Amino acid sequence: MKDVVIESISKSFKKEDKKALDQISLEVEEGELFGLIGPDGAGKTTLFRILTTLLLADSGNAYVHGQEVVKDYKKIRSMIGYMPRKFSLYQDLSVEENLNFFASLFNTSVEANYDLIKEIYVQIEPFKTRRAGKLSGGMKQKLALCCALIHRPTVLLLDEPTTGVDAVSRKEFWEMLQRLKTQGITILVSTPYMDEASLCEKTALIQEGKILSVDTPEKIISKFPKKLFAIKGDHMSQLLRELRSKAWIESANAFGDTHHITFRGEDDAMLERLIQDLSVTGIEIEDIKPTIEDCFIKLM
Repeated sequence: MKDVVIESISKSFKKEDKKALDQISLEVEEGELFGLIGPDGAGKTTLFRILTTLLLADSGNAYVHGQEVVKDYKKIRSMIGYMPRKFSLYQDLSVEENLNFFASLFNTSVEANYDLIKEIYVQIEPFKTRRAGKLSGGMKQKLALCCALIHRPTVLLLDEPTTGVDAVSRKEFWEMLQRLKTQGITILVSTPYMDEASLCEKTALIQEGKILSVDTPEKIISKFPKKLFAIKGDHMSQLLRELRSKAWIESANAFGDTHHITFRGEDDAMLERLIQDLSVTGIEIEDIKPTIEDCFIKLM
């Protein structure tokens, strides 16, 4: 069964010259951990606000758990959990007060659904009397997730939940999502971090309101059309300029402490030619497996 169905959704804002979403179509299976991957401004938050019935699309339809987002908005609000990108809990209320408040909104209690949030809540329970505004980024993230889960939703939408938190908290958060998935919850998560795509069962790459590719991370990577090389040398900025000046190099992009390149011609012949032509010293080059980020750049 498809838990989230998006059919040709488009959305524009008066202050923008281009569409925030342009004919977006997606399907998320029941119980799936689905990632929407793209940079800031790609349209991720706009799509999430439409799915959570907070924003109306200009055209197209969307369904959550079989319910249409406009006609059945009340039903949808009772069955989804939503964690917006910006921390939106009451900062002057304590951890415990926030959790009790959100439970009461759905006519339930913390005790009734404690089994679902227990593994997350025990990590912040020692600070249950602390005001939410005084929590660290990682603790705010865990509290927001608890509040999104407290009414036992069937579909969980998380808008950039790991943005602005440390690497350890990011890792812990994704481990929590993997455990939540075993509870049968469908999870749709957006992120600007390309490395998080590999943690999803299926991924949609989005840029400027358009879907570039939808598939499992492994299949997206397998479709990379060229052999990819990582190169580095003594003067990396000069090396990048030289690489981009050569017409027989198809692409050259900076990736951490190396540059990733593809050739237009035969790889072996081009490699030999490249080493002879470069003026930069200390050249090291090796063939590598593409990443989701390489695929994203190639699709762009």
